[in-house]
Amino acid sequence: MFDEKTSIALDNYVYLLRDPRGQKAFFYVGKGTGNRVFQHEKSAEDENISEDALSAKLDRIQSIKADGLEVEYFILRHGLSESEAFQVEAAVIDVVGISNLSNLQKGHYSTEFGLKSAAEISNLYSAKAFDTKLSVVLININRLFDAEMTASDLYDATRKAWVMGEKRNKAKYAIATYRGLTREVYEIRDWFQEGKRWGFNGVVAEESVRTSLINMSIVHLSKRGAANPIRYHRCE
Repeated sequence: MFDEKTSIALDNYVYLLRDPRGQKAFFYVGKGTGNRVFQHEKSAEDENISEDALSAKLDRIQSIKADGLEVEYFILRHGLSESEAFQVEAAVIDVVGISNLSNLQKGHYSTEFGLKSAAEISNLYSAKAFDTKLSVVLININRLFDAEMTASDLYDATRKAWVMGEKRNKAKYAIATYRGLTREVYEIRDWFQEGKRWGFNGVVAEESVRTSLINMSIVHLSKRGAANPIRYHRCE
């Protein structure tokens, strides 16, 4: 644990947790102040933690401890403002890859400023700003997207399963979004429930609707740091 003098000197920092086994892989990236870097292990050791509170990160820590080893802690950058720490954290998550980490979310500002190809940057800033009079739900599939995915894979990644409110019933179309652009448009036929989450059955929207809504920029709709993948438009 850091003493008070060290905590003050660190200010905001970005840290990494590493598994000492095998390839010694970093498995979590975070930002914090004080002794935040050590709090995950404390949570993993809590005997009263509920199943719902467990995560891949805590499972990894428990597995390391069960093998008689210790999580390795690294401070990547310190002495940062909070905004700078968010930016560094997001950049590291982009480079390492969210699929290689136990983080549940990509970093802050990833939609607007995260890792993109040169072509995606060009499309993002030359694309028309999203706007429509249709009732739609925008679904951010950043964590699920794969450049090699098929049309069927894209549909499955978009249609389930999400924490959603009653506004879903007002939406006629569901739009898959990725890195600030609309990627596909589906006409919703019906909704189904999976536990506390919702999914939809649907089809690719008719061509006139699809072409009017695809490859549009939603950057102007995104609040910095917003993590909710669901956004309703004209669903009041």
